Amino acid sequence: MFRNVLWALISLAVVSCSKPKEQKPPNIVIIISDDHTRQSISAYGSTITETPNIDRIANEGVLFNNAYVTNSICGPSRAVLLTGKYSHLNGFRRNTDSKFNPGQDQFVKNLQAAGYQTAWIGKYHLGENPQGLDYYEILPGQGYYFNPDFIVKGKEERVRKTGYVSDLVEDAAENWMDNRDPEKPFCVVIGHKATHRTWMPDLKDMDMYDDVTFPIPDNFYDNYEGRLAAMENDMSVDKTMIMGYDLKMFPDEVGDRNVKRMTDEQKKAFFAHYTPIREELEASNLSGKELVEWKYQQYMRDYLATAASMDRNIGRTLDYLKENDLEENTIVIYTSDQGFYLGEHGWFDKRFMYEESFSTPMIMKYPGVVEPGTKSDAMVMNLDIAPTLLDAAGVKIPEDLQGESILPVLTGEVEKGREVLYYHYYEVGEHNVSPHFGVKTDRYKIIRFYNQVDAWELFDLEKDPSEMNNVSGEEAYQEVEKEMKAKLLEAIKKYEDTEAEEIFHQDISNPTINKK
Repeated sequence: MFRNVLWALISLAVVSCSKPKEQKPPNIVIIISDDHTRQSISAYGSTITETPNIDRIANEGVLFNNAYVTNSICGPSRAVLLTGKYSHLNGFRRNTDSKFNPGQDQFVKNLQAAGYQTAWIGKYHLGENPQGLDYYEILPGQGYYFNPDFIVKGKEERVRKTGYVSDLVEDAAENWMDNRDPEKPFCVVIGHKATHRTWMPDLKDMDMYDDVTFPIPDNFYDNYEGRLAAMENDMSVDKTMIMGYDLKMFPDEVGDRNVKRMTDEQKKAFFAHYTPIREELEASNLSGKELVEWKYQQYMRDYLATAASMDRNIGRTLDYLKENDLEENTIVIYTSDQGFYLGEHGWFDKRFMYEESFSTPMIMKYPGVVEPGTKSDAMVMNLDIAPTLLDAAGVKIPEDLQGESILPVLTGEVEKGREVLYYHYYEVGEHNVSPHFGVKTDRYKIIRFYNQVDAWELFDLEKDPSEMNNVSGEEAYQEVEKEMKAKLLEAIKKYEDTEAEEIFHQDISNPTINKK
């Protein structure tokens, strides 16, 4: 009798050990900012500001030192995130004239089919009729910082909310999570408007950096020698940045459409901050470099103060997950739609394949899979987010996705990520940046500009990390250039970019500027 009972207990124990409780699919929270660059994140080593809540994600997960985008511009970057495909295949190449087809396959649709609840809250920038989402509450186009309108699923009229956009987006995200089905896994994308131009801080953050003088980047006065496309730019702090529109140097009670939608109380606080700055500027009668550097300081103060509210609300997201016992089974990804210039080369904005624009912050927290405090040097792209999340959710990755799951790199199954990064920017005329494509390896970068400028550029990033010296055509780099062009053509064919392949084979005897 005893022996029978003993064997029964042993058998039960064996069965229990061989069939552990099945792990629930992870919840997913993707936080995507706009134009928020690595140079302004303390987890990436920035000393000009602090981002304690973004840093929390890095401290509890992995920070990617070499994360990049496929096309450095708002809408196309989000299309790549959703589809896991390059712009020429997902159809959204340019902000100016492309229309996103929401009927195409997207990772949120794959998650939906696997039983996930899906939502997008905040900036979407891919039209007004998302698919693959159980719920959406999105900003029309770029949206506004103060008292923004929202397009809400199931409501015919836009909903205007009073307050500051970063707070309102977080409120809506938490409200959706409060009302979801707790028995099902979820995926929510929280799209922040910050830190998009015109960098309007929350009222309580406006004076945050008033007493700070920021260091001028070493190449702020770049003369663009040897780089025709850079020479043609229209994104300089000096000539492009607008006193009123960008830096809020409006006469009292004038402003623009961003200001006009404010309540009287908001306007009062707004002008109480900016009017004394304008009056002091007018009294100082600055010109030349002094004026340019004044503009730079004002830009930096507004940009970083705008980021402060977003970081605070990211903290709210993390607190919500913890307080609702969701933290241990939720993947959190923080990223931006691309990088941004904070005065490097004398610029603001993005678009170029140069490092500050091409690179992007990417930080991922995945409890039980990613060791806290990990720093990865693997080269990854925003293209890889869709397959990574499907992989983590145990959902089959569609064969036509061009991205690659990052999980094997994080778990040690493979040694490193990509060896070559392919990039293609298409917009014509915006900020006078010529369309271009190219590849980057761990040391070199080659770029082919076309349309407005016909030119090759080659950079040795080990010797020239600021990309000041174009060595294309130099005898010492002949073999390197040949090898990099071969890698570029290989990438073009791999990703089926037929337009780039045709341009690649066009002969350029001399770099030229094509005046239209």
